[in-house]
Amino acid sequence: KVLDHFSMKIRQGEKIALVGVNGAGKTTMIKLLCGFYRPDSGQILIGGEEIGNFRKKDLLRLFSAVFQDIYIPPFTVLENVSMREREKTDKARAEKCLRKAGLWEKISSCEAGMDTPMTREITEGIVLSGGEQQKLLMARALYKDAPILILDEPTAALDPVAEYEIYSKFNEIVEDKTAIYISHRLSSCRFCDEIAVFDHGEIIQRGSHEQLVSDVNGKYYELWHAQ
Repeated sequence: KVLDHFSMKIRQGEKIALVGVNGAGKTTMIKLLCGFYRPDSGQILIGGEEIGNFRKKDLLRLFSAVFQDIYIPPFTVLENVSMREREKTDKARAEKCLRKAGLWEKISSCEAGMDTPMTREITEGIVLSGGEQQKLLMARALYKDAPILILDEPTAALDPVAEYEIYSKFNEIVEDKTAIYISHRLSSCRFCDEIAVFDHGEIIQRGSHEQLVSDVNGKYYELWHAQ
C-alpha cells in the first residue's frame, strides 16, 4: 500500500506544500485527488461531495496541473498554452500567462512570437530547454484557470535565478486559487501557508515553514537544515 489510513484536509484558497522523499506518497495522493487512481477503500471529498459522483469532465475542470512528465505537441506556442485552436484562443490571456510564468521574453524574441511552431521540423520553429518547457506548462496551467492548481516539482529543471523568480512571484501567479505544491525540499516551500511532511504514506508533521525548521525530527533534520 502506498497510502494507508491516510487522512488530510485542504481548505479552499489554501497554499499547501507536500514534502518528502521519493516514494513517500505525495504524487499518489494527487493522482487520487484528480481521479486518475481509485482508492481501494475510504472516501475522497471535494466540497463535501464524494469524488465518484463527479462526471469525469467536471472533475478535470477543477484542476490545473503541472506534472513532471512533459509533452509539447508540435503546435504553435499560442496553441500550446491554450491547448485550443488559434481562432479559439484568447491571445491577450495567453500572453499574460506567459509573462507570469517567466517565458514571455523568450517567446517575444521569436520573429513569429506566439505563432512560432514548437518543433524544428518546421522552418522558424523552436525547441525549448527543459526549464523553459516547465515554464510553458506553468503558462498552460494558468490559462486553464481552474480553481485548484497543482504543481509537482515545477522548478526542478530551472536554474537558481529562474527558480527564485517563480518563488518570489508565487502568490501573484496563484492568486486566490487553492494551490498544492509538491517538493523534495523544505527550503522551496517558504511561500506556502502550510507544509505537510510525508513519510511512507503518512503525514508525520504539518505546520508552517518556520515551525518545521525549528521542530523537524529524526532523519529529516539534516536534510532540511542543509537546504
